[in-house]
Amino acid sequence: MATILVVDDELGIRALLSEILTDEGHTVEVAENAAEARACRQRVRLDLVLLDIWMPDVDGITLLKEWGAASLLTMPVIMMSGHGTIDTAVEAIKFGALAFLEKPVTLQKLLRAVEQGLSKPGASNAASADRSVRAVLGAGSAGAGAGVAMATSTMLPLAPLLLGPQSEQSFDLDRPLREARDAFEKSYFEFHLAQENGSMTRVAEKTGLERTHLYRKLKQLGVDLSRNKRASTV
Repeated sequence: MATILVVDDELGIRALLSEILTDEGHTVEVAENAAEARACRQRVRLDLVLLDIWMPDVDGITLLKEWGAASLLTMPVIMMSGHGTIDTAVEAIKFGALAFLEKPVTLQKLLRAVEQGLSKPGASNAASADRSVRAVLGAGSAGAGAGVAMATSTMLPLAPLLLGPQSEQSFDLDRPLREARDAFEKSYFEFHLAQENGSMTRVAEKTGLERTHLYRKLKQLGVDLSRNKRASTV
């Protein structure tokens, strides 16, 4: 099985992820900060890294950039954060991350991301993902559809965050970032509401949000809940 490094400043998260991955048969190394992660990277041949973004000394994005600049991204890196945004996900993938997991990480999402990560060579995937993000960010209104379509195949693990649940969807990127992000999020939640017949419970589980946060987000985005509301309440 694989050797996986879990980098997180929270002891409880390190212990939980380590227990889950060990039960799956993997060898797990842990680090609570960037310094320990660097030392482990030098000492052990790693197959995958789960890297928290918000850490007190050096944040995960900075460490990711550092490894990339030093040609040390020979393994896939999956970023984690409890305060993730599309901006953060784009930045992470731009600098070589394979995927982005939002905390609290569900067991299903964790195992799926690890499986996908271990099936891909780290360096080549990081390079192709970087080119894809640049294509999306650099596409004007005329080329936006092509940019999104190009990114779909190489950034599949990030699709729920960046590209939406339907690969044929396209978004007008030639406008302010906040407007583009809101348009994407509205489309994303409307899709899942339709898929789950308006069940807020299942949408919350599927998107990884608490119900109260989900209601607040939908109201903020102006999502019409009555359109997908079922006769029975969940």
